[in-house]
Amino acid sequence: MRFERHIVFWIAAFLVFIGLLWLLRAILLPFVVGAVLAYLLDPLANRLTKRGLSRLFAALIILGGFIIVLVALLIVIVPLLVNQLSAFVAHIPAYARQLQSFLNDPSHQWLQRVIGGASGGGDWSAADLVNKSVAYLSTVLPALLTKGKALLSIFSLIVITPVVAFYLLCDWNRAINAFDQLIPLRQKETVHGLVREINTAISGYLHGQLLVCVILGAYYAAALTLAGLSFGLLIGVVSGLLTFIPYVGSLTALVISLGIALAQFFPDWSHIVMIVGLVLIGQFLEGNVLSPKLVGESVGLHPVWLIFALLAAGYLFGFVGLLLAVPMAAAAGVLTRFAIRRYRASPIYTGEQTL
Repeated sequence: MRFERHIVFWIAAFLVFIGLLWLLRAILLPFVVGAVLAYLLDPLANRLTKRGLSRLFAALIILGGFIIVLVALLIVIVPLLVNQLSAFVAHIPAYARQLQSFLNDPSHQWLQRVIGGASGGGDWSAADLVNKSVAYLSTVLPALLTKGKALLSIFSLIVITPVVAFYLLCDWNRAINAFDQLIPLRQKETVHGLVREINTAISGYLHGQLLVCVILGAYYAAALTLAGLSFGLLIGVVSGLLTFIPYVGSLTALVISLGIALAQFFPDWSHIVMIVGLVLIGQFLEGNVLSPKLVGESVGLHPVWLIFALLAAGYLFGFVGLLLAVPMAAAAGVLTRFAIRRYRASPIYTGEQTL
């Protein structure tokens, strides 16, 4: 009965947490981002406190330095991205016409048969796609930016997030100790072990994957720009951000780069092959060098489970869900493995009878 009461309690607590997350999802973004920043910067704060600095002063130094670096990067990169995005939107009709002429070329009948079979037959035309893309980029996105909720979210993200991160960074250890005092004494050792496993999974994935995102984004931006592909910086930044979801960033880089290369360089196949080769090199580096070395397999997050968690949480809770997906997936994985170990040690599995 005691075990059943524990199960009921934790299920009820989980449902309450999900309900509050759903109800408050519109205002949680700056708090979640601030908590993520505090979590990522906490190890550095611990190192500074071990060298004699107070926790308050360490938090001021870390957060101030982080904001300075972030603002400097935004000042340098954002104007370039805005210019490239504007130019990309302006070039969409021309690129679409070039792609359409490429697809309708009589020498590419095999490609026409493939596209015709995938679309159910008939002549393929990019006109509808162009019109929808231009309409979306020219009307929907500006409308989103002018909505009051969007402006409020951006304002709160810029103003509230640093404040939340600063206070959480100052009181991180105090908050952990306060939660630790609430753990039942008989289960404290077990809970500590589970928390250590969850923390290892989350920190290993977040720190490693963030490095992978930065390295791959920089590689795609530099390599594609030096190769002469238009909008290389924009492709690199977008692909680097999407690399947080396994395989999605590299696939995005391949599709966008190939489309722009066909529109820009055709019929110069040497340039097109070079662009594809550069993206494939990035995919090879991600799968065989960066992810194994920086992320590793010890985090215990299978790519399929992680992709599902990111998509499901993003669909249900928006950007807040994307930020919480990795911690929740890591916790679910650790707790599932713990439950399986307990099940295999129980009389239900072994068949042994307890006196």
